[in-house]
Amino acid sequence: MSDVYARLREHLDGLPAGFPATESGVELRILKRLFTPEEAGLAVQVGMRLEPAAAIAARAGLPEAEAQERLRQMSRKGLIFSIEAPDRPHVYMAAQFVIGIWEYHVNALDPEFIRDMDEYIPILSRSAFGRVPQLRTIPVGQSISAGVEALPYEQAEELVRKQTKFLVAPCICRREHQIKGQGCDKLMESCLIFGWGAEYYARNGLGRYITLEETLDILKKAEAQGLVLQPSNAQEIVNICLCCGDCCQVLKHLKRLPVPAAAVASPFVAALD
Repeated sequence: MSDVYARLREHLDGLPAGFPATESGVELRILKRLFTPEEAGLAVQVGMRLEPAAAIAARAGLPEAEAQERLRQMSRKGLIFSIEAPDRPHVYMAAQFVIGIWEYHVNALDPEFIRDMDEYIPILSRSAFGRVPQLRTIPVGQSISAGVEALPYEQAEELVRKQTKFLVAPCICRREHQIKGQGCDKLMESCLIFGWGAEYYARNGLGRYITLEETLDILKKAEAQGLVLQPSNAQEIVNICLCCGDCCQVLKHLKRLPVPAAAVASPFVAALD
């Protein structure tokens, strides 16, 4: 049984954000909590490219109907990602552990899970930031005296206005700290999800649909609270995290680095005139 979880760990470690091994084996405890052995065995057959169940079934040596149902259930549990359009076959792809599986379990936190993650996140963060940054930092879109010119691509409001489907979910970092009796009083519903990501969150009961106006209002509240706006590190964004220094595991890890800016993806460079 341990072998299948070791293979799953290696599989997740091969994804951009990584999933490194530890001496304590805490990462295997986390995987055993989330995946059954059967789910772990199937998950290693799911790659980072969206595929129908038939392709994954062929690799896994399973009947297509069985693979389809198992993949659907794994998607509902937040173990893999899916797009389930009504007019074409459902497709599936691997979910990274962060940003991904961890966030998909925002409604499944308990003290034991949090203790394991508190042990593992510093190690996982070093791996994630040592590879491809998963988030980037953007300005809030208001003028400052230094005369910085922000590209439209980097402005939060313009990014949001390009979207057609909006959802807000609880911040897993603030919820985690709340369960521990720590944290802050910043916005709890502060994870903005768009497009097919919003559909996934809604399908799995992880958040609620909102309007464009409500989304922009949340951004204004985030600005007023001094939160850091961090969209997914892709031109076609899927999410914007509204992060605080008290709870956000990303920001807390960045502050521990000798050169934090080196780990952040942004086309902006500060300069003095």
